[in-house]
Amino acid sequence: MVARSAGRSPVWLVAVWGATRLLLLLFVLKVLVFPGPDVTSDVSVIYRDWYEVLRTGTFPSDDVTWQYPPAAAFAILSPALLPFLEYATAFFVLACAVDAAVLALLWRAGRGSGRSPRGAWVWVVGVPLLGPTVYARYDLMVTAVAVAALLAAGRHARVAGALAAVGALLKVWPALVLVGMGGRRPWVAAAVGGAGLAGLFAVTMPGAFAFLTFQRERGVEVESLGALVFHVARHFGWEGGVLLNYGSMEFLGPHVDTVSTVSMGLSAAAFGWLLLWRVRAARSPGPRSPRSRSQPPESQPQPSESRSSRSPSSRSRFAAHTAADAAFVAVLLFTVTSRVISPQYLVWLVGLAAVCRCFRASRMRVPVALVLAASLVTVLEFPLLFADVVASTPLGIALLAVRNGLLVAAALVGARALWRDTVRRGSAGGRPGASGPGISRAPSADSPATAG
Repeated sequence: MVARSAGRSPVWLVAVWGATRLLLLLFVLKVLVFPGPDVTSDVSVIYRDWYEVLRTGTFPSDDVTWQYPPAAAFAILSPALLPFLEYATAFFVLACAVDAAVLALLWRAGRGSGRSPRGAWVWVVGVPLLGPTVYARYDLMVTAVAVAALLAAGRHARVAGALAAVGALLKVWPALVLVGMGGRRPWVAAAVGGAGLAGLFAVTMPGAFAFLTFQRERGVEVESLGALVFHVARHFGWEGGVLLNYGSMEFLGPHVDTVSTVSMGLSAAAFGWLLLWRVRAARSPGPRSPRSRSQPPESQPQPSESRSSRSPSSRSRFAAHTAADAAFVAVLLFTVTSRVISPQYLVWLVGLAAVCRCFRASRMRVPVALVLAASLVTVLEFPLLFADVVASTPLGIALLAVRNGLLVAAALVGARALWRDTVRRGSAGGRPGASGPGISRAPSADSPATAG
């Protein structure tokens, strides 16, 4: 009883959040020294230089390390909101404030029938596992927008779409939160809002889309899944090496282009799988509540549906948790197949994992646990033992193999769970609603079957 009341009370949640975030602030403000290379230099040097350029009304298009969509300017310029603080200090304070805002959103989303406070706890515990890096990058702000978009999807489809568009123009990946949203409203809102904002940047600020060229020319970053090939190959006479390239440590040398091409091919395959899932899931009946012994099938309560999911224009009957689960799986797939897996990418996954766990019906329990474990290993490989990673020592290779292996496992388990939860045999033809053996029939997060 005590444990249950603690889970429902925000007191312990806020206390743990406050303690861990104070520690993060002490590290980024250098009151305490975190082992390894200085992770705050991106803010105090790189972001600060971009800030000066952006203030003039143009993008730093001559700087190859600027590899972000135009709305990233909002994040880089945000310390101007606190003019009484030095740039880096203001950025860290704002990052902490955004962190608190995400916690508030998750706590509110976790209340009510079919919901759970575990989502807020995933955020509270997961963020500090990544160490001070989480406050020294603007990815926390991007994640906040993606979290808000997913939490708005159930009742405010157009708001969710608009937020997804803003997130995509901050750092591209939040566009993936749309993949599991039913109906046309979020997609239309995202297309209109994104086109309008992108057009505004293109007209008013030169160099808004120069980042596309720089991204195309990137190599294989040392922490990516494909990089493991070269970490091992270095011990067998591979003639390439590691250099600072386009703002990150990347492998350069023979066969790097081949591995890069394979990575992009895997990303294309992941996109194809997501497209297939979307088509099949949209043709399948939504998750159904288990039959009660006292009620005939005809009298069973149906999962609550938004207006968009009941409209004739949409054949989808996604449950309330589907958008979060789909977004989480999509970002996992594109993370593990990317040529770059920077430590801050785990912030995205922790945020989406937290949204999934706000829904009791979510099928992402195991993938969320794997991502949290990967977050802990990530802080070991960067910044604590990053020198071992760059030098391809056995310890460095082992850390990367474990971290990337956890992410791959999370992606595969999550993809399987998403498919089983939403795609049913007979959806492409045959008897509607037929479900094959072993196919999960999950109740909706808002169904009476999952209340409490």
